[in-house]
Amino acid sequence: MSDLAVNKVKAQFSNEVTNYYPDVLTDEALFFLYKLHEKFNEERKSLLARREQEQLLFEKGKLPTFPVETSEVRTGDWVAGDTPEDLQDRRVEITGPVDRKMIINALNSGAKTFMADFEDSNSPSWKNNLEGQQNLSDAITKTISLYDSSKDKSYQLNEDVATLIVRPRGLHLNEQHLLFNDEVASGSLIDFGLYVFRNTKTLMERDSAPYFYLPKMEHYLEARWWNKVFSYAEECLNVPQGTFKATVLIETITASFQLHEIIYELKDHIVGLNCGRWDYIFSYIKKLRYQPNFLVPNRDQVTMTTPFMEAYSKLVIQTCHKRGIHAMGGMAAQIPIKNDDAANNTAIEKVRNDKLREVKNGHDGTWVAHPGLVKVAMDVFDEYMPQPNQKDKMLEDISITEEDLLEQPVGTITEEGIRKNINVGILYIEAWLRGNGAVALYNLMEDAATAEISRTQVWQWLHAGAKLEDGRVFSIKLYNEFLNSEVANIQAMLGDTAFCEGRFELAIRLFDELVLNEGFEEFLTLPAYQYI
Repeated sequence: MSDLAVNKVKAQFSNEVTNYYPDVLTDEALFFLYKLHEKFNEERKSLLARREQEQLLFEKGKLPTFPVETSEVRTGDWVAGDTPEDLQDRRVEITGPVDRKMIINALNSGAKTFMADFEDSNSPSWKNNLEGQQNLSDAITKTISLYDSSKDKSYQLNEDVATLIVRPRGLHLNEQHLLFNDEVASGSLIDFGLYVFRNTKTLMERDSAPYFYLPKMEHYLEARWWNKVFSYAEECLNVPQGTFKATVLIETITASFQLHEIIYELKDHIVGLNCGRWDYIFSYIKKLRYQPNFLVPNRDQVTMTTPFMEAYSKLVIQTCHKRGIHAMGGMAAQIPIKNDDAANNTAIEKVRNDKLREVKNGHDGTWVAHPGLVKVAMDVFDEYMPQPNQKDKMLEDISITEEDLLEQPVGTITEEGIRKNINVGILYIEAWLRGNGAVALYNLMEDAATAEISRTQVWQWLHAGAKLEDGRVFSIKLYNEFLNSEVANIQAMLGDTAFCEGRFELAIRLFDELVLNEGFEEFLTLPAYQYI
């Protein structure tokens, strides 16, 4: 690259950056990121503004609908492009952040694929993100290893490992540590751009390619944006169009009304859709938060058998198979429970039943959050799906309507449910502020999506003056009583030293502001990001 091209980058690092990771952020890599920024960041910001405008309509009573202007796409006879050989069998996928130990354990777990996550299970500190990119490159070249001195244990890759898929940050997240021409960079473009720039050639030499999970999509125009990003990067890197492949997470209520359109916009790059169930519940609450008929009960009562969730899952399967791509199931949040056989057996049975429902419905694969659950899910899919996938299962006898996707869940709001949301929300935010985006709490793996449900439900119930099961109205007075009590419970559980040495004062303040704010913060990670 010429000196002129390097000088044109005008990349700046924020004052918080002390490690510039020159082996990752080379001049050539920065120039590639600069080109992506210049070409696509303005449109990204326009798409985010479009989300805000649509939310204003929802607040006036509008509901999501199947778009009128794209009816020909939904009824047309077309299919997506080919799926690579190493993505044909995805029966069990494991997910987790991009730290070194997680990557090694996940790739060795026996799962078919590993989704390395820069998004919901990753606290996006500069260190986590840049070292995550290095970790992934080391994993691809099979030079990754780790020695844990506290356990006197070494970690390295097996001969056979899972296929690697990467989830970049959503469109709403900036990379505040890096600026181009005084403008903050996009987290999406940084995560995507660094990964393809550093690894495309090596992956293709190993008969693979860069594969992605695309998160938080709300409209087919966002799929169109990603498709242009993919095509431009392929052109810049001199690889054939359609080399990069994407699976789109259907984790917003609006996206479920545009499944055909999202696939169509990414037609040459897409290989699947995924039921991102926890973010989907969060989106349902968030988008419809001011509408009185959409008050959602305790989080634990909303499952994949809840009518609006079941409708969404089956519509994903039906649409994917019609278009020739994979329909991936959702995350089992349970984790193995040590030293309690009865509780562990109950958790394992919940996972097994969840995966049994998915495979019988027609999903081509599923997610787990812990290596200890890979075999549980694998056994179910092996028994009921001996072939690599079941894309021939069309569900042609099912008709999912707009009303089905918007059916209000039935259930109760209880003091226990409010307290649990407060407790888990604070514990998660505190861990996230310390750099940990995937947190085991009360035998469940929590990430940003599940924490979003917790704080959003408390906000919705409080601002709606929801009535509890025992007849009490949820008020600010009651909220403060529960909050103070749960903070005391957390301190008693952890001990004074751990509580005081943690970041609980800030976490409690952030949670409190998110709940009491008259307006609604779109993502809890936005106000929290300035503190990491």
